[in-house]
Amino acid sequence: MVDGNHRSPAAAVFDALGSEYEKAFAGSAAHRASLDWLLAQLGPGSRVLDVGSGTGRPTAATLAAAGHRVLGVDVSPVMVEIASRQVPGAEFRCADIHEVPLEDGAFDAVCVYFALLQMSRAQQTRLLNRLARAVRPGGFLVLATVPLDVEEFDGVFMGQDVRVTSFTAQDVAAVVRGAGLTVVSERSVMFTPTHPDARPEPQLFLHCRRESAEPAG
Repeated sequence: MVDGNHRSPAAAVFDALGSEYEKAFAGSAAHRASLDWLLAQLGPGSRVLDVGSGTGRPTAATLAAAGHRVLGVDVSPVMVEIASRQVPGAEFRCADIHEVPLEDGAFDAVCVYFALLQMSRAQQTRLLNRLARAVRPGGFLVLATVPLDVEEFDGVFMGQDVRVTSFTAQDVAAVVRGAGLTVVSERSVMFTPTHPDARPEPQLFLHCRRESAEPAG
């Protein structure tokens, strides 16, 4: 669990944003299309890990409504409280995903929608390797990020101070492949969140499959 006396910067940001984050991104057609892609791949009652589950919408809500068993993990206690209330059909834990034990092959799919941006590049790489191992062979990992060549960039996101690190689209795809995943499809879009302080941002959606039993790392 997350120690309230040692909250991560991400927890502080998303505690402050709460439901405003969901409202700002509710209009993302690319996110919903990505979920539609995943739903088309999954068998009935699949087990899915939602990393950075936020308010539970749209990811956990969409998957749970389709009959899948969803575990959402988020570092923000405010987000976990909202998600637990909004999506009672899923399970949510307030925890740092880096500290959550993950068994090899435990999930049919893992979702990582915009959950990496406040981690260092080394942390992102290590986590993606762990998440790849947590996907069963033949299972799927769906990743969305803001593909920029930035490292510890201090900016403002929806009125909150944030420090952002990311990869270019080419480099994040290379990290995913290095984790032992095959990129089945990808989509790049520009999206403007519905918020007075929001600016248009590039977004990259990668739909990946674990081919073998031995991802790298």
